[in-house]
Amino acid sequence: MYRYDYLIVGSGLYGTTFAYFAKQAGKRCLVIDKRVHKGGNVYCENVEGINVHKYGAHIFHTSNKEVWDFVTRFVPFNRYTNSPVANYKGVLYNLPFNMNTFNRMWGVITPQEAKAIIDEQVELAKSNIKGEPNNLEEQALCLVGRDIYEKLIKGYTEKQWGRKCTELPAFIIKRLPVRMVFDNNYFNDSYQGIPIGGYNKLIDGMLDGIEVKTGVDFFADREYWESVAENIVFTGKIDEFYGYRFGKLEYRTVRFEQEIMDMPNYQGNAVVNYTDIDVPYTRIIEHKHFEMFGDAVYNCPKTIISREYSTEWKDGMEPYYPVNDEKNNALYARYKDLADRESNVHFGGRLAEYKYYDMAPIVEMVMGLWDAL
Repeated sequence: MYRYDYLIVGSGLYGTTFAYFAKQAGKRCLVIDKRVHKGGNVYCENVEGINVHKYGAHIFHTSNKEVWDFVTRFVPFNRYTNSPVANYKGVLYNLPFNMNTFNRMWGVITPQEAKAIIDEQVELAKSNIKGEPNNLEEQALCLVGRDIYEKLIKGYTEKQWGRKCTELPAFIIKRLPVRMVFDNNYFNDSYQGIPIGGYNKLIDGMLDGIEVKTGVDFFADREYWESVAENIVFTGKIDEFYGYRFGKLEYRTVRFEQEIMDMPNYQGNAVVNYTDIDVPYTRIIEHKHFEMFGDAVYNCPKTIISREYSTEWKDGMEPYYPVNDEKNNALYARYKDLADRESNVHFGGRLAEYKYYDMAPIVEMVMGLWDAL
């Protein structure tokens, strides 16, 4: 007789959402996580009264009202609107590419002027390439032209992936949104925001009444953990689950350099991307701007920033972004073939599916899974 219906390995958003719905269905659940805290990468650490996104910025956004109504059931969300800024050699440009960006770059006033410049540069790129783009650089040039590519895409992308844009596959950039309006809102979704008080409140709300053990490594005593539940929900690395029998999947990872600053406002925005290749970090996050607005920014005398450095993943590092090239996707397919044969193990989430996910699609996916069941 099993003690639990489900052992859920990982207390990130996928595991936490699954545990919530399983409990609602009357299932006995145990959630374990090798970290000493719950929440996976959405975990926030309170420092100097500021909720620091410990593992990188997380902004919840969706057009699915059912998903929005679900997450706001546990904690109210604020009105944060993601409007990142790009810093290229000390000049600031609004993102995504919009009329504010084009005005700063070329001094144009009307959409017709901006479109004419982009169209001319795109046509020139296409005439030089003569055929389908062979790499990311050619793809970007064919989408937005040379000026935007050189200043706002090239350096940032090469730092993020650790490779020249000419060495990256074209499919990484399928499209680049170009807005002929003065709109700095990065997302087009109907709903977006940050949980008031941080993501820990969302995680705690969903895990209320569910047994959770942190600081527990599934692989340190695998035989025992597999014996306690009839079914396993695994959200970790799929190749690790199978003992790397076919080899290791590759990832990019991020190193965070956190600094407490004795000032109320460092950069005036939550997210500033550094698109110059000579700046070693990809962006700076100023965490207080996710939850503090107006006078509240200056009522808190200190601020906290995180510089983000993108690097190759190695053992012992936190895997962030799957390297979904042809070689790694083929390797993942072999592991997925094994996973599909499992009768009592369900694989879900970014690491288990070797696929990058935003937060809302994770919640939507788990909700759909339980609807199907």
